[in-house]
Amino acid sequence: MELAHSLLLNEEAYSQLGEVQKAEFIFDWLRYLEKLLLATSRSDVKEKQKTLVEQLLSLLNSSPGPPTRKLLAKNLGILYSIGDTFSVYETIDKCNDLIRSKDDSPSYLPTKLAAVVCLGSLYKKLGRILGNTFTDTVGNILKAMKSAESQGRYEIMLSLQNILKGLGAAAAPCHRDVYKAARSCLTDRSMAVRCAAAKCLLELQSEASFMWSTDLDSVATLCFKSFEGSNYDVRISVSKLLGTVLANAIISKHPGKASRQSMRRASLEEVLELLATGFLRGSSGFLRASGDMLKGTSSVSRDVRVGVTQAYVVFISTLGGTWLEKNFAAFLSHTLSLVSQSHPKVTQAQSDAVCSRRCVSFILRATIGGLLGEKAQIAAAKDICQTIWKLKKVVDAVMSDGNVETRLGSTDVAASQHMLVCALQELGNLIHSLGTTAAPLLQDSSTGILDSVISVILHPSISVRLAAAWCLHCIAVALPSYLTPLLDRCLEKLTVLKSSPEAVTGFSFAVAALLGAVKHCPLGIPHGKGKIIMTLAEDLLCSATQNSRLSAQRTQAGWLLIAALMTLGPAVVSHHLARVLLLWKCVFPVSPKDLETEKSRGDSFTWQVTLEGRAGALCAIKSFVSHCGDLLTEEVIQRLLPPLPCAVDLLTQLSSILKTYGSPLKTPSVVYRQRLYELLILLPPATYEGNLCAILKELAADLTSPDIQVAASTFLLPPLCHPDDLLLLNPLLQETDHRFIEEQLLFSNGIACGSLEYDPYSVYENDVEGNSVPKPLPPALSVISSAVKLFGVVCAHVGEAQRLLILEQLLDSIKHTKGARQQVVQLHVVSSVSSFLKYVAGSKGNLGPEEMRRPALALVMGALESPNPLLRCAAAEAWARLAQVVDDGPFTASLAQVSFDKLKSARDAVTRTGHSLALGSLHRYLGGISSQHLNSCVGILYTLSQDSTSPDVQTWALHALSLIIDSAGPLYYMHVEPTLSLTIMLLLNVPPTHAEVHQSLGRCLIALITTLGPELQGNSTSISALRTSCLLGCAVMQDNPDCLVQAQAISCLQQLHMFAPRYVNLSSLVCCLCVNLCSPYLLLRRAVLACLHQLVQREAAEVSEHALTLAKDSREELIPDANIREIGLEGALLTLLDKETDHRLCHDIKETLNHMLTSMAVDKLSFWLKLCKDVLAASADFTTVTCVDTMQEEEGDKGDDASVLTPRNGDRFHPFTNPRWATRVFAAECVCRIINQCENAHCAHFDVALAQEMKRKDSRNDFLVLHLADLIRMAFMAATDHSDQLRLSGLETLLIVIRRFASIPEPEFPGHVILEQYQANVGAALRPAFASETPPDVTAKACQVCSAWIASGVVSDLNDLRRVHHLLVSSLTKIQAGKEALSHLYNESASTMEILAVLKAWAEVYIIAVERHKNHKQPLKTTTFSEESVRNGSYSSDGLLDLVHTDLSTLSRLWLAALQDFALLTLSSEFASQLPLEGGTFYTAETSENAKVHYYNSWALILHATALWLTSTGFADPDEGGSNLSRPVTPTSMCQGSSSGATIKSPEDVYTDRFHLILGICVEFLCSLRSEATMESITACLHALQALLDVPWPRSKIGSDQDLGIELLNVLHRVILTRESPLVQLASLEVVRQIICAAQEHVKEKRRSAEVDDGAAEKETLPEFGEGKDTGGLVPGKSLVFATLELCVCILVRQLPELNPKLMGSPGVKATKPQMLSEDGSRLVSAALVILSELPAVCSPEGSISILPTILYLTIGVLRETAVKLPGGQLSSTVAASLQALKGILSSPMARAEKSQAAWTDLLRSALTTVLDSWDPGDGIHQELDEISLLTAITVFTLSASPEVTIIPCLQKRCMEKFKATLEIKDPMVQIKTYQLLLSIFQCPNPAVSYPYIYSLVSSIVDKLQEIDTKKPEDTTELQIFQEGIKVLEALVTVAEEQHRSQLVACLLPILISFLLDENALGSATSIMRNLHDFALQNLMQIGPQYSAVFKSVMASSPALKARLEAAIKGNQESARVRIPTSKHTKHPGKNLSIQLKTSFL
Repeated sequence: MELAHSLLLNEEAYSQLGEVQKAEFIFDWLRYLEKLLLATSRSDVKEKQKTLVEQLLSLLNSSPGPPTRKLLAKNLGILYSIGDTFSVYETIDKCNDLIRSKDDSPSYLPTKLAAVVCLGSLYKKLGRILGNTFTDTVGNILKAMKSAESQGRYEIMLSLQNILKGLGAAAAPCHRDVYKAARSCLTDRSMAVRCAAAKCLLELQSEASFMWSTDLDSVATLCFKSFEGSNYDVRISVSKLLGTVLANAIISKHPGKASRQSMRRASLEEVLELLATGFLRGSSGFLRASGDMLKGTSSVSRDVRVGVTQAYVVFISTLGGTWLEKNFAAFLSHTLSLVSQSHPKVTQAQSDAVCSRRCVSFILRATIGGLLGEKAQIAAAKDICQTIWKLKKVVDAVMSDGNVETRLGSTDVAASQHMLVCALQELGNLIHSLGTTAAPLLQDSSTGILDSVISVILHPSISVRLAAAWCLHCIAVALPSYLTPLLDRCLEKLTVLKSSPEAVTGFSFAVAALLGAVKHCPLGIPHGKGKIIMTLAEDLLCSATQNSRLSAQRTQAGWLLIAALMTLGPAVVSHHLARVLLLWKCVFPVSPKDLETEKSRGDSFTWQVTLEGRAGALCAIKSFVSHCGDLLTEEVIQRLLPPLPCAVDLLTQLSSILKTYGSPLKTPSVVYRQRLYELLILLPPATYEGNLCAILKELAADLTSPDIQVAASTFLLPPLCHPDDLLLLNPLLQETDHRFIEEQLLFSNGIACGSLEYDPYSVYENDVEGNSVPKPLPPALSVISSAVKLFGVVCAHVGEAQRLLILEQLLDSIKHTKGARQQVVQLHVVSSVSSFLKYVAGSKGNLGPEEMRRPALALVMGALESPNPLLRCAAAEAWARLAQVVDDGPFTASLAQVSFDKLKSARDAVTRTGHSLALGSLHRYLGGISSQHLNSCVGILYTLSQDSTSPDVQTWALHALSLIIDSAGPLYYMHVEPTLSLTIMLLLNVPPTHAEVHQSLGRCLIALITTLGPELQGNSTSISALRTSCLLGCAVMQDNPDCLVQAQAISCLQQLHMFAPRYVNLSSLVCCLCVNLCSPYLLLRRAVLACLHQLVQREAAEVSEHALTLAKDSREELIPDANIREIGLEGALLTLLDKETDHRLCHDIKETLNHMLTSMAVDKLSFWLKLCKDVLAASADFTTVTCVDTMQEEEGDKGDDASVLTPRNGDRFHPFTNPRWATRVFAAECVCRIINQCENAHCAHFDVALAQEMKRKDSRNDFLVLHLADLIRMAFMAATDHSDQLRLSGLETLLIVIRRFASIPEPEFPGHVILEQYQANVGAALRPAFASETPPDVTAKACQVCSAWIASGVVSDLNDLRRVHHLLVSSLTKIQAGKEALSHLYNESASTMEILAVLKAWAEVYIIAVERHKNHKQPLKTTTFSEESVRNGSYSSDGLLDLVHTDLSTLSRLWLAALQDFALLTLSSEFASQLPLEGGTFYTAETSENAKVHYYNSWALILHATALWLTSTGFADPDEGGSNLSRPVTPTSMCQGSSSGATIKSPEDVYTDRFHLILGICVEFLCSLRSEATMESITACLHALQALLDVPWPRSKIGSDQDLGIELLNVLHRVILTRESPLVQLASLEVVRQIICAAQEHVKEKRRSAEVDDGAAEKETLPEFGEGKDTGGLVPGKSLVFATLELCVCILVRQLPELNPKLMGSPGVKATKPQMLSEDGSRLVSAALVILSELPAVCSPEGSISILPTILYLTIGVLRETAVKLPGGQLSSTVAASLQALKGILSSPMARAEKSQAAWTDLLRSALTTVLDSWDPGDGIHQELDEISLLTAITVFTLSASPEVTIIPCLQKRCMEKFKATLEIKDPMVQIKTYQLLLSIFQCPNPAVSYPYIYSLVSSIVDKLQEIDTKKPEDTTELQIFQEGIKVLEALVTVAEEQHRSQLVACLLPILISFLLDENALGSATSIMRNLHDFALQNLMQIGPQYSAVFKSVMASSPALKARLEAAIKGNQESARVRIPTSKHTKHPGKNLSIQLKTSFL
């Protein structure tokens, strides 16, 4: 194929190829040529133009296929438009000659067609350059058309369209001729020709004004004719033509045209009248119709009506939304009048009325819903409401008129009914789509929407009553706050107007519809409503018999209410279940005998009522089973069962009852059947085992009964066919945007499509397709559909004999009927058998014995050859299912063989299509049957797919082939190549008019690509050839005019992109996607988005770039709707999201945008934020929100984009006009996502100074923090909108902004944060959420934002804080009354949610206030503070606490109540009986399940706050008179106060309860941490425990109850094991420490009281307190100390695995170097060590002995493992902690207690030995250990342990050796530290400890100091060494005994004097030497006076020293004098020096 890539055709390569390859080669060359021509320079093209033209024209004669001729023509056009045009006339002549040729043979046809296409392309490209030739060309083409067949006519029409496009107005002379030709084609028998003609006329009308002036009527009539017998594509094209022409007729005042034509403009009335003619009279025109109408025979065919409906929509859309707003009233009255009684033909048959109403609803929905923004929609709703009032008045007048001329009255009433239904449904849909933005509309009393809807509930027509009920349902779903008031209003009317039949049915419908709305309203309705409704329903059922005029209505109403009540779910229904079951039991007779009695007694009317009642009861139980599955326990099922046999008995008797009483019972009996069948389908078959046979017989009779006339295959069969096969059969079954109206074409004219009045019980059900009105089918149809379903279930469960019998019977029933009846029966029977086989296959069952196969096979076989394609399809499915359930190889093979034989012998299309699909299905369900079969199948299907005489056969065969490719998998590899070349050949040759063949080819190609899969990446020649073919196939399909084929092309490319991304040209794929983004075809749009969704997951940025580039090059195909140039692909997708109604598509658009945002938002930050801002700023802001501060705006006319917050610069282009609220919500969610994305990106996004700096460096840099104002604005706009969902999103955005930006400082104002300037905006955004009418969920969210704002610390000034604080105070006041106080609009759980949200917010504020109060010594703000701001900070932190204090008594009461509720709700189910019957403080018993969620969300913070409050009061409640708590309970004080009587709880009991409540909640939660437990809850819980244990009284409780302490420790141990977070672990350890403190206090208290009580007795007799008692044994599980040790070991070993002796003892584990832990790890280890060192104090002396080894091992282990050398001689935090712990242990009183002293001494000596051993470099390990850590440890031992531990000679000697060795180390820091440590040892008061050290070490210190003369210090550290050494010697002097002191001084003085410099040296000395000199001089000045005698004697004995000293002093004074002028020092150097040095060194 590479050879094809050249400018000229490579004829040599071309000539060597076979036929099929030639076609591929040419197509590939032409594709390449098109790209190449556009890229080649003009001169190069001209050079080769002649050859190229010859080559291209020669191709005309090689019969090119459709795609090739199209490309060929395109290239010719491009070639001439780039190169010279002088030879173009020859080319045109040549084409004309080819067209004129008389050769009519089929082989010559492609050449003719290619010539036609070339002409079109040339004129389109060159246009007026060819001006003078076009008349001949057009004449020639039109002449050729007369003899052309359909393909010719199709191409000629498209070619004319191109010619007209190219010539524009210049083609005027031919306009009439073209018009005439196109007219005849518009009613052509080929649908493709009609579409082409419509396109041609659409092009023509833009210039030929006669079409929309003089010939307007005839154009319209022509279009109506064209709709007759049309398909979907024709309706789309022709309606576009008709709509555009009519729109032009109205707006035809184009300035250019007005001058040329002074024609009359059509008025709106005339145009609408024209359309109405088509709608009402169809295509029969004006004259002919009248005769038919007189005879009463004519009825408009449905396809005409549907086509006209679409034309209405195009007409209005072309005129646009603004036009519609202005002319809405006229449009509305016209549209509704289409179904008024002035046109009786439209509405006289109910089926016609239903279909016409659908059409009118569609027009209204598509225009009002699609074109108007939210403001205009609200105005439209008001107009609709006015219309309803008018229609209502007409009815009222008639109804109040008494009986005068009743007939007239009844027609008037009928006249209004359909108009009312349409108006009400549209009003419902409109409000539903507006959501809560419709609130102002309903609050507007002048419109009176609710009154108008409720008033028509009494309309005499049942359809109107149902429509009104549905409208109320929509209002309730849109505005949940209206649900309860509406329900109350309807219930009240129902009770009051109980005696009016209309009111009983109307208001029961309304109540049912409203109950159906509850599941869409998360806030629900008050629980009590269920009871009211149940009582009312019982009342209606009981009073039904009292008044025969009302019996039927009351019965229906009663059961309808019960059935609707069931949708509220188990929580509500469980309370009423017993009553419902009782009613159910009573509605049926008890025994068959009673049924007989009934039969003999009743009359027609009583039977009507009885059947109505029983059908209602069945429906109610069905509703119960489907909505309350949780309540279906064994017991309930047993109570449900008894009436079932009787219900079935009645079913069997129905036919005889019907015979007796005739037609009035016909409908009730059908409805009864249907209800019973529906219920049985839902129940498990075991429940009606005994009745299976009876039911089966009835079903068989139903399915074959003689009175069914209509064959409605289109609703029975689709569920039984495979969805993929349906697309093949019936384009009407495809999902399209017009599905709502197209559906009616599925049914033959007599049958109505679904509508609400056919089944009032569906008013509370959800519609299957989302939110439109439920559309139940007429009972006659739905009973069949239920029967078919039930047959499948029952037949699978009866005995085998019975099953065989019934199958035989069904087979006979088909044989015994004839003609149309036979078709109907066959349809029903085959559907049932399919249903049976599907059920058996689904439940993995078996068909049964062999004789069963014959009848089943015969039934299916007959249907496989049925003329009805749907039936064939269902039969093919059943054929495969039959093989599946028989599950026998030979049987399957025989089935396949039957199909082979049939396909070989049969010649008719029906048999061939049926059996080819049967083969495909067999493969689908049974995988590859066998390779031999596979070969035969493929062979046969190859042949069939090339049968060009029958496109149907080709379509089915190719579809079957695609199924086989899919299911054969790898087995198919050997066939891939031939199949692919067959597919390509057909794609290149099948005419485009056969779209269905192309669709099947597309499926084959997709299947082939999937089969090849990742192998497509390969590089072998065979693979690359396959890949090229696949890409070629995609290219052919992309050019196909059929949208489904284009959709498949996109899917193929998507697959290719997944398997071989390198080879898919992304830019052309993205171009194709952008072009089709706004296609009118739903399936194409879906394919585009599915593909985009995949692409952006890998390469979002590239896709976005390609789209922009494409938009900027702006090729003509780009649909203008998408506006990619201005707002990018992202903006185009947002716009599409706003307009799109298909749920799946919307989901894909959102996903695509989310992926794009994730990968690009950070890089294109401004762009994304602007997009979101534009969407939010174009908010539909009806009552302008008052903004504050930075946001104030002049309130001008806000136009479309009510941009509250953006300055208006003139009439600026606004990319988004009136986006819907849902789109705005999505934009707000995007803002939150953008902030989250930035968090993971550069830190400058949250740092103002850094961001500004980087922006200055490179202006392209962009950071989030620079857009803060925009973020706040967007959050503000959203939070103050009318839509509740948007308010929630806005508040969430605000919350995220506050959390992320609260701590960011404002660089320009130090001490302030960046958010401070926006405090007014935050306040203003929050205020509306606290208004009284705000729903609880919004208020709850706002509370969260309030608390976050106050807690963030942004605002430090109390006055500013008060704004937001005030909001919280107001909500606190509102909730104080508990669950009763709040609004009764919603379910009680909603008020629970609000109350808890308020309490949680206060809790958060209180926690922060307490924390700040604790920390206010260290100000909170991150920046450096001026003193003033510190003062403010401290003031505010106290102030915040003061603010909360005022409400604290109320809050604490409510908090405790909430915690008590939470505790009750978390009890396990076995304690349910103990719960209070009326519920808790804030929840009711009935709604406890719903309330739990809200408690789970808020308990943790409330718990923490309560604990803090209890702590702050020291557990003495200030409100309770601060009664003193008893001292911590001791054995002696325990019995007091027990006699005070238990009636009133003493304060002590109250506190105990509170303590146990908090502790219980904590333990319960921490015990069983679920995976969903948030970190916030866990930390809050631990902080609450910490707060509790901060106070003595709770500590005494824990201390005195050892089991409780152990329990807590075990729980904390689990938390530490299961949660890795360091924060949680640290918090847990803090609690452990507090528990140990509590235990210590308890032990101390017991010891103290024992001493006090037994003061007289001997000490020895005192009992031992503390753990371990007298024995020292610790029992695991019973010991607090043991539990603590376990926990600490767990922490330590996790951080330092080396501490685990087992691990270190195992072979292969080498001792490791010491290691630095992470900061978190260090903190954890330090905390654990603190706890360990506290443990001995909890034990008795014996107990302490048993734990000491463990504690010492761990502490020394940590010291050893973490003793890392750090710069500057610092100790690592863990070493410091272990030394601190050692100190604590060594100084423990136990070490000195007589019972334990000996053991402790031994153990401590061993510990010291261990420390010394660790540092012995015996085995070369631990060379890295830090000497300073070791020496410090030795020093701690020496100073803290009792002397007998360390003074034993061997240890003391080793310690001294260590010091000696260390003094020799060269590292100056080590020397400094050694001196410092020795100083502390020398100063030890106990001579036994210090003297040995002094003796052994002083001499070496003196030696080192005397080195100073030879080795001068060079830097400060060396200087410091000398200074520290001198300090040690000075200390020695003071420690020494009198007699030795003089010697020491004598030793010290020479050293000091040797440091001095004389005056000469002083001038030149380094600063170090000078410092040393100063230091020595200062010390000498001190020592001299102290030891004057010694001083003098030394001076006397050594004149040299004396001289040196004098010189130095003199020099010092000199230098001081010199320095006086510059120096700041005082004149007394001596004094000054001493002062200075004191501060520096001591």
